Amino acid sequence: MDDKWLTVEEIAVYLNVSNDTIYNWIKNRSMPAHKVGRKWMFKQADVDAWVKSGTAAITKETGVTK
Repeated sequence: MDDKWLTVEEIAVYLNVSNDTIYNWIKNRSMPAHKVGRKWMFKQADVDAWVKSGTAAITKETGVTK
């Protein structure tokens, strides 16, 4: 398993979302991220577990997490 740190841009591409979505998830949905200096960094395994937990899910009806 690759234990490399990913940037906002890299994790956005990995999840197929915009950079703005990543920043919103950090702020509003407790996305697992680490601030290194002025940059946010991510471990892919932590993000995978977070997505699988359902925390990133948004319902169509309400636009909020389940």
